[in-house]
This record gives sequence, C-alpha cells and structure tokens, in this order.
Amino acid sequence: MELDNHGERQYPPKPADVYLFATCLVDQFVPQAGLDTVRLLEREGIRVHYLEQQTCCGQPAHSSGFPDEARAVALQQLKLFTQAWPIVVPSGSCGGMMRWHYPALFADDPLLHAQAINLSERIYELTEFLVHVVNFKQQDLGTACTVALHTSCHARREMGSHETSAALLDSMSQVKVVQQARIEECCGFGGTFAMRYPDISEAIVSDKVAAIRDSGAASVVSADCGCLLNITGRAAKQDELAGQTNATLPGEHIASFLWRRTTEATS
Repeated sequence: MELDNHGERQYPPKPADVYLFATCLVDQFVPQAGLDTVRLLEREGIRVHYLEQQTCCGQPAHSSGFPDEARAVALQQLKLFTQAWPIVVPSGSCGGMMRWHYPALFADDPLLHAQAINLSERIYELTEFLVHVVNFKQQDLGTACTVALHTSCHARREMGSHETSAALLDSMSQVKVVQQARIEECCGFGGTFAMRYPDISEAIVSDKVAAIRDSGAASVVSADCGCLLNITGRAAKQDELAGQTNATLPGEHIASFLWRRTTEATS
C-alpha cells in the first residue's frame, strides 16, 4: 500500500494522464459534475481518459450483503484500468469502495487479489487528488457567497474527503463556509437504505436540511452526488409543499462549483 511509516498516504507528483471513474449517479443524473471534473483536470495539463465500458463500483450490492454480485461488478473494473495511471473518482463513497473493499472481495484469489490491490492504490477521490496531487491553486472570480459543505459518511470516514473538500472551499477567497449542526451525521441517503427504509431516510434528511437552513447557507456543496440529490430533493419537496416556486436550498457538486467560480464572475 502507498503508506509511509506513519500510516499516511504517499502522493505522487502530478501525472500526465489519469483515468476518470465517473460513477453511476454522475453518469445518469449529474453529468455536468463529470464534465466539470474533466475540465478541472485538463486545465491543470492532465489528459483525462474515460473508458465507456466502466460500470458501477459494486457498492450497492456489497452494502446490501451480496458479495458475489459485488465481486462480479468489481471484476469488470479490474479488467479495464490497465495503464498505471491514477484513477480519479468524483465521489468519496465510490472511491472508498474501490480503495478499501476491492482487495477484500478478491482475498481468496491470489491473482485477482494482487490486481485489486494494484487498482485500489491508484484510486483517488477528486478533492483528495486536487489538493494533494495537483496542488490546486486557482483564483476565485466569483462574488461573495455563503455555502454549507456536506460530506458523505463513506467519504468522511474512509477517504478523509471532508478535509480536502473544506480546503478547496477555503481557497476560494469570496466563499464563506458555514457549519451546520451535527455536520458529521448522515443525510439519510445511504444508497439502498433510502429505498428500503424510506420513512427513516426522510426523517434523517429532513433533519439535515433543517440544520443546513439554520446555518444560514444560501446553498449546499458536496463531493458526492447521492447526498446532494437527497438533500436538494428533500428541500425542493419542502418548497413545493410551501408553495415556493424557486429553490430555497440549491446544491452543486464541488467540481462544478469550483469550475464556475474559477472561470467566470458568478455567485
């Protein structure tokens, strides 16, 4: 593993090429986040390779207790990323699955286990990659705004993305980041959890939306599209029930947020 004697990850110099693992949610629901990820990386002089054969990371099956199905999905990814390039993932949740759980899925097969370890060591969550590998330094061209940052449970606990996401937002001179109460708590999405336990999920996300609203944030930024869709979807439903025609709590993936603010004067 890419660890030093203190257990910290050792980061490589900025590469000439990377793979993009776009994730299912980006591909199907928030393609702009994927396009803006490409734009951010290409502006830094990095060639981005997107393999159309990529599919799901396998986390839904894995977290639902179906290791054989998760293994079959993961195997598809093991076969694809053959060059020794970093694999950038605009989702801490999917990144955590690929970095930490792929080796365990193939523990009983020495050859596939070695391949899984090789792949896992090349997985970088987007904000982690921008901070520690790219050394992202771009001028904030936007006007003053106030946002709340939400980091998914997996991103926070497995990838440390709350720290790198915060660092990127802090680097934007006109962005004020406010802290919502119980910032580390789940938004209620949890992948299949939201579908299996909708009433509990709704209660959790309602609490999260209330905390973000109470913080005074005009919008929410996240590096994970699942959480973002869940939070803004609940806020939009509340707006509908209240007769509001404009979104009172809009949201944006951090890739799109950074791209907008560093390419045009915007709020």
